[in-house]
Amino acid sequence: MILNGSEILVNVLLEQGVDTVFGYPGGAVLNIYDALYKYSDKIHHYMTAHEQGAAHAADGYARATGKTGVVIATSGPGATNLVTGIATAYMDSVPMVAITGNVPTQLIGCDSFQEVYIAGITMPITKHNFVVRKVEELADIVREAFKIAASGRPGPVLIDIPKDITADKTTYVPAEKVVPQNPRPRLKNIEEIAGLINRAERPFIYFGGGVRISGAGEELRELIMRADIPAAHTLMAAGVLGYNEKNNLGLIGMHGCYSANAAANRADIMLAIGTRFSDRVALNTEKFGHNSRIVHIDIDPSEINKIIVADYSITGDVKEVLTELLKYIKPRKHDDWTAQIAKWKRDDYMPEDREDILRPHQVIDTTCRIAGEDAIYVTDVGQHQLWAAQYLRHVKPRNFLTSGGLGTMGYGYGAALGAQTACPDKTVVHFTSDGSLHMNMNELCTAVSYKLPVITVILNNAVLGMVRQWQGVFYDRRFSSSEPERKTDYVAVARAFGGEGYVCETPAELEEAMKKAVKADGPVWIDCRIDREEKVLPMIPSGQTVHDTIFK
Repeated sequence: MILNGSEILVNVLLEQGVDTVFGYPGGAVLNIYDALYKYSDKIHHYMTAHEQGAAHAADGYARATGKTGVVIATSGPGATNLVTGIATAYMDSVPMVAITGNVPTQLIGCDSFQEVYIAGITMPITKHNFVVRKVEELADIVREAFKIAASGRPGPVLIDIPKDITADKTTYVPAEKVVPQNPRPRLKNIEEIAGLINRAERPFIYFGGGVRISGAGEELRELIMRADIPAAHTLMAAGVLGYNEKNNLGLIGMHGCYSANAAANRADIMLAIGTRFSDRVALNTEKFGHNSRIVHIDIDPSEINKIIVADYSITGDVKEVLTELLKYIKPRKHDDWTAQIAKWKRDDYMPEDREDILRPHQVIDTTCRIAGEDAIYVTDVGQHQLWAAQYLRHVKPRNFLTSGGLGTMGYGYGAALGAQTACPDKTVVHFTSDGSLHMNMNELCTAVSYKLPVITVILNNAVLGMVRQWQGVFYDRRFSSSEPERKTDYVAVARAFGGEGYVCETPAELEEAMKKAVKADGPVWIDCRIDREEKVLPMIPSGQTVHDTIFK
């Protein structure tokens, strides 16, 4: 059949199983939006307040579902407004296809109105990007983009389409949905590695987002239980193991549990699974895991020996590798090692409850208890992000969405909207701070317009909390530009946008507000007043080790 480029684009999106896209219209994509109008019964388009919010929404949709998220923006500023969202997805291995319009082919290179070379700008933050030069190439390019985005280590792919290509016509030939391709695992040393695990006296597992992406939670759990191995997770793997599961030591790294970091320091073998030795975990690369033989398992060969030199490595999909490894793992008990870890657990940081004021851990705990175990939790970036990672009772692998690698303040609201559209029957809670919310509060109008009942819990200390914490610890309390003293009335703002809002200063008030929020049919903001002196603890300073842990 003969279709124009925009109609071909939409039909290929349908081929790939896309039923939801996020974006913002503009001159260079008017033909695409005309096609979306014609196919609106098959593809639901959510228009956000800003293109960055649309990119984060596509990201949140992808993280909550495992599908590839799709975002559309016009040329020039529309395209550049996607950059932070694309970079966020790239750093956290999130499958996304970003579609940008551009000026007509004959005007490219002429400094035309709203012209920008978005392919060049995004080259370092995409797995691949395409500039479409002929309408005949469009369908196959879109299919290839979806394949690349979801294959191997997932990530974003950008397709830049000049306006004339969206109007030109050619024959559209339907095709099957593309199938992602993962490299076959290199398993030649797997029996040797299994032997090391079987003989180990102090084994330890440090696992990251690759376990969640590959859906390898059950295989990891079987390895942990059969071989009696304690395990700790990165920020990106929160939720893979239940909060109270046996051998789950919780978060590792700069703000991780003391017991997790101590175990990593004393283990005789460390299995690093689906993770990349981030500088927020391996704070001192010369001393991290220095008592261990290190086994690194990851789908991306470029991560092997990039930061920490491994004694053994396996490149491949984590689920496939663990399935094969389990064939050689024998049941073991490590009673002495378990007893030692139990002693370290006594030194884990435990904040005290208060009934007269709100403390961060109580905000997280109360919210979690009322929202329920099936809720999806989305964070912005800062102190609240780490408090959420420390104190949420995670039970589902795709129920904790956060910007880990890029650390994007302003990520949360858009991502929460994407998660809510993906999972309309689930409660979605957006944890944020007064600092982060000021970067993305415009997306409240999106939540109101589409009646998306996202609950935003604001941990409000009226300062840039994490910056101020570092200034207090390392800069002799010289609080430079971290105390903006904004006077924003969040309840008034929420109601002005068409939502609802509450102010809470005690756990009892928060409980009452949350009970109302979970019954609301639209967005709710809950302003939780906390003390600006509250810190994310414990904390290991950059470049230091578990022996330098700060507890107060």
